[in-house]
Parts: sequence; structure tokens; C-alpha cells
Amino acid sequence: MARAVSPQKKWTFTILAWIVALILFFPILWTILTAFKTEGDAILFPPAFLPPHWTLENFFEVQARSDYFRHFFNSVVISVGSTLIGLLVAVPAAWSMAFAPTRRTKDILMWMLSTKMMPAVGVLVPIYLIFKNLGLLDSLAGLTGILMLINLPIMVWMLYTYFREIPVDILEASRMDGAVLWKEIVYVLLPMAIPGIASTLLLNIILAWNEAFWTLNLSAANAAPLTAFIASYSSPEGLFWAKLSAASTLAIAPILVIGWFSQKQLVRGMTFGAVK
Repeated sequence: MARAVSPQKKWTFTILAWIVALILFFPILWTILTAFKTEGDAILFPPAFLPPHWTLENFFEVQARSDYFRHFFNSVVISVGSTLIGLLVAVPAAWSMAFAPTRRTKDILMWMLSTKMMPAVGVLVPIYLIFKNLGLLDSLAGLTGILMLINLPIMVWMLYTYFREIPVDILEASRMDGAVLWKEIVYVLLPMAIPGIASTLLLNIILAWNEAFWTLNLSAANAAPLTAFIASYSSPEGLFWAKLSAASTLAIAPILVIGWFSQKQLVRGMTFGAVK
């Protein structure tokens, strides 16, 4: 039975939540405001919160110096492609673990999740050599494949958690009606798991979009996504904060819009099964 929460506690929790949210959002807000400052205003001390002279010059220079739309296209291909291919692998894997578990299923899930805790730099050299020998360096296919692999444990975990909440009796009824395995998954399981699949898809697109370590080390010019686009503004000649902020704003804007409109779905997917 849920305990009643007093109005004072509700207000306190709400205010604390807003304070934490504002602290987390402040760096993003500062980056966006700096993008509209001149280079001189961007390095003022003490810094000005609002731009003294609003300008769009940084955005024009960023587009003139780098082809934003090519990097944007690469980011879309890599993030969406790695997520869709990952779903093709994660759905049957999560199905087998949720509905046909063995004594080692939990161990396998824990091992898969532990690979996400491993420092990526520890396997950079062997993966770089594999990519070089296979001719996958600076290619969209190579980046799509590596991002699919590194996010696959999260996809399997999320789908496994969601599938476990689906009554197994429904799947057994479909088998009694003569459904073979692939029909059971496609026509029975997937329609009931659409919210969980949508949450998994959105979260992994965001993770792939924001991935910087592998994209910076395995791409150069042809397959460079928006993370490389941002990094290109950190040069030995010095930092140009306003232009760097403009490039960052252009890079994060699409994913911010997606995250804003899908926030309820994302929260539901990440917290599903957390409370029983």
C-alpha cells in the first residue's frame, strides 16, 4: 500500500527536482548562448550570461568551413543503421533469455552488461588493426557495425526486461494454435512489445549519436559524424569558443528535439521493471 505524501514534501521534492534539472541543463544553455556571441564577447571576464551583441556569424562560418549536412547525414546513417541492425539481433536474443532461460542466462546477461563497464581504449588497438585489415577504416559500414556491437548489451537488457513482463500464456496459446517460432515472435510478441521496442530504439539512437571515442578513432573525412565535426574546432591554433559552441549547438540540436518529444517513452522504457 502506497504511503501518502504530504503537500509540503511534494513541493520540496518538486523544487529539488527543478534545481537538479537546471544544474544539469545549464552547460547546454551556456553553450547555446555562447554560440550567439562574438569571439570577443565569448571570452569576456567576468563572463556575460546573455550575448551583449547577438550574432549568427558563427553559424555561417561553421557551415562555410565544414560541411555540416554531410556530417549530419553520416550521423543519421550510423545511429539509425546500428540501431536497426542491433534490433534484428537483440529481439531473438532477448526472446530466448526471457522465455527459454537456462541456468546460465543470468550469468550471460551480467557478462554482457559488464562489457559496457570496460574502458574502450583497452581494445582500441586490436579493433583498429581489424578495421585496417578489413578495409573498414573511415567507412560508414565499419562505424555502423562497431556502434551496433557496443550498444547491443543495452538493447538485449532492455528488451529482456520488457519481454519478461509479457504473460507467457499468450505465447503458449499461439503455439497451441499452430504458430511457428517466427510467427510467434512477429505476430504475437512484437505487437505487444512495441512500447519497449520504441524505448530501446530511441535510447540506442541517442547513444550512437553521442558516441565520440570510436567515431573519432575510426573515421577521418568520408564517414566522420557530428562528433568529429565538433572535435575539428579544437585546433592547435587555439580554441574559438563561439564557433565551437555554434558547432556543438548544430550537432546536439537534432538529438535534443528527439529527446524532448520522446521523453515520456524514454523514461518509461528505462524504468520499466525497476519496481515490482
